[in-house]
Amino acid sequence: MRPDLFEAPDYYNLDDLLTEEHKLIRDAARAWVKRDVSPIIEEAAQNATFPKSIIPGLAEIGAFGPYIPEEYGGAGLDQISYGLIMQEIERGDSGVRSTASVQSSLVMYPIWKYGTEEQRKKYLPKLASGEWMGSFGLTEPDHGSNPGGMVTNFKDMGDHYLLNGAKLWISNSPFCNVAVVWAKNEEGRIHGLIVERGMEGFSTPETHNKWSLRASATGELIFQDVKVPKENLLPNKSGLGAPLGCLDSARFGIAWGAIGAAMDCYDTALRYAKERIQFGKPIAAFQLQQKKLAEMITEITKAQLLAFRLGQLKNEDRATSAQISMAKRNNVDMAIKIAREARQILGGMGITGEYSIMRHMMNLESVITYEGTHDIHLLITGLDITGENAFK
Repeated sequence: MRPDLFEAPDYYNLDDLLTEEHKLIRDAARAWVKRDVSPIIEEAAQNATFPKSIIPGLAEIGAFGPYIPEEYGGAGLDQISYGLIMQEIERGDSGVRSTASVQSSLVMYPIWKYGTEEQRKKYLPKLASGEWMGSFGLTEPDHGSNPGGMVTNFKDMGDHYLLNGAKLWISNSPFCNVAVVWAKNEEGRIHGLIVERGMEGFSTPETHNKWSLRASATGELIFQDVKVPKENLLPNKSGLGAPLGCLDSARFGIAWGAIGAAMDCYDTALRYAKERIQFGKPIAAFQLQQKKLAEMITEITKAQLLAFRLGQLKNEDRATSAQISMAKRNNVDMAIKIAREARQILGGMGITGEYSIMRHMMNLESVITYEGTHDIHLLITGLDITGENAFK
């Protein structure tokens, strides 16, 4: 892969809206990606392996639970800082950002928000440092967009719970130390349980033959009469709203992360267009290539403004689930379209591993589906503005 010469576009001077702390955090993440991710990510994707060597670096830049209070091992940062870190990591690779998103928003967040003080102290510091890695079990083989239909369940056996079921498409599952698993009790109420590796009957087979997120480890969570201690139940929130609250945090991170992937594709295409000579001049001098590039930077700028305002609302605890859905849907759609246009600017070179564009494009095919599909988020916006539920 070519040297990482990435320069971030900022057409509307958004840096002026960031604090000095925001910029320091972002720049540290950007430098880490250039140094530790870019040189190895193409080989990792080609080989379909997650580079575990980067886990300490992710922890070092605050990618694991950046908004978790310092008393639990987090960095105690605001939501815009979280977004900027996700943006920079996904600029490197969506799969790496997925690893950080799951750890932060889908494992650490529910333990922090819904767990006991004992659970927070036991799990959060080890997750923040990367000593332990986590996964999030919601999606099932037969229940994706309708998580409320889950069949994974647990029964009260007196001194413990007995957990049975299976989860599918789980990032980090093959190597996770703990999993936050959502299951129904005997009354059909959804609760979160912390399941630890080593519990008898708990297995995490890996999913192979992926064309997308190849540098991310994906697998299943299988529970066969797993005895879960009662103290591993998350007591402070139940019902479908509990896992959906985690997904709001993850979707917020994705809305920022997708901008990073789009910026990398745009920057690569712009540099290539200035250097590639055809018919005696750089292809950047041709109208159709300028149209592509001008539309790319316009859409990136719009997405940046959308994410920044959403970050402000999140900081004020005023962001709604529907607003987060809009940003996730818009920004991922923007990124995947830019990846496709950027690939065309590079012509045949765009499909090679010498450049990052095709890898981003394949990754974004997963990002546009997970944490709520493109169509589901459209219907969430539709429900919010009309009051009419199109899901049923």
